[in-house]
Amino acid sequence: MNLRTQEEEYWLALAHAPGIGPVHFLRFLTHFGSPRAVFEAGRSEWQKLGLKAELIHYLQNPDWPAVDQDRQWLAQAGNYLLTLHHPNYPFYLQQISDPPPLLFIHGDYTLLSSKQLAIVGTRYPSREGEKNAREFAEYLSLQGFTITSGMALGIDGASHWGALAGSGKTIAVAGTGLDRVYPAQHRDLAHKIAASGALVSEFFPGTPVRKGHFPRRSRIVSGLSLGILVVEAPENSGALYAARHAVEQNREVFAIPGSIHNPLAKGCHQLIKEGCAKLVETVVDILEELKIYVPTPIQTELDRSISTPKPVAIKPLNHPTSTTKRDRASPTHLVDQNDLEADYVCLLNHLTAGPTSIDNLVEVSGLTPEAISSMLLMLELRGLVTTQAGGLYTRLG
Repeated sequence: MNLRTQEEEYWLALAHAPGIGPVHFLRFLTHFGSPRAVFEAGRSEWQKLGLKAELIHYLQNPDWPAVDQDRQWLAQAGNYLLTLHHPNYPFYLQQISDPPPLLFIHGDYTLLSSKQLAIVGTRYPSREGEKNAREFAEYLSLQGFTITSGMALGIDGASHWGALAGSGKTIAVAGTGLDRVYPAQHRDLAHKIAASGALVSEFFPGTPVRKGHFPRRSRIVSGLSLGILVVEAPENSGALYAARHAVEQNREVFAIPGSIHNPLAKGCHQLIKEGCAKLVETVVDILEELKIYVPTPIQTELDRSISTPKPVAIKPLNHPTSTTKRDRASPTHLVDQNDLEADYVCLLNHLTAGPTSIDNLVEVSGLTPEAISSMLLMLELRGLVTTQAGGLYTRLG
């Protein structure tokens, strides 16, 4: 589908005007109705509005060569432009106070209007935090969410990889022009995202890395989404920009807690203590808050080897039959335990005696700590296991 219109050159030209950010652009649209009308208004009308001489000079002499360069990029296969007035412009993003007037897109532009959940966090996560991001992203993508993030190192990248391992639907919001990949380590990731998802930027092709662009990018990550999950974030983390934007945009904010001694959990704890974020232990907590029904068991790594999964009875999360959290997350509501592989059943059997540590499970099962940690997370995501103080694990049901 060709998204181009005869008016797009005026949108591009106005966006190139000096000192015109999203807020001023929106004011021009409100006053004149369209970018073309801005250029056709004339000097006397511009002067009545008190525009600076530099801007008036530009409106008389638009940078058409720059516009031609933009259009050359747009002429390439898979590249698109969505203007704020385009019918395909994402509805949720359009509602924020400073929506980007232009969105440059490489990939599947229709995903921008899909049901999205953002996942963000530190660039330097722990192994557990990176694993959480991957697992949550994969599970949520298979629940029908498009996973949106900023393609930064760490939690962002892990979230995109998790979504790619699931449904493949993921959106990366860039802080540069889409003719370059930042960080360079994510070149392969960017190509994979473009193949089944979308790369998005409000910045013109050719825009280099600039520090101030990344906080601006965060408002798009949150603005596109129904909610945002913060996995790991130290105090003053850049990931908290997205969470703050989400609060201002009236989006749901979720945070995964950690040890009180873990500096990577400080930002998450801060959001929870301030009442800005809801504490998340499992994916079910997110689905419940968003009033999403739990579907049949997700075909994640745990389920792919199962040839004949058994049917389960699923109840709406916003109409539980019991008021206790234990009952809402119990296996009888979520999954038939008979579809588990032998190693998982064995691990569950070792948890019947009460709270148990990973070290003890290693000793009694003969499995490696890494294998047990991964299995416990998957069992926790499915509502079969819960964590307790001191890093202990308990079987549910």
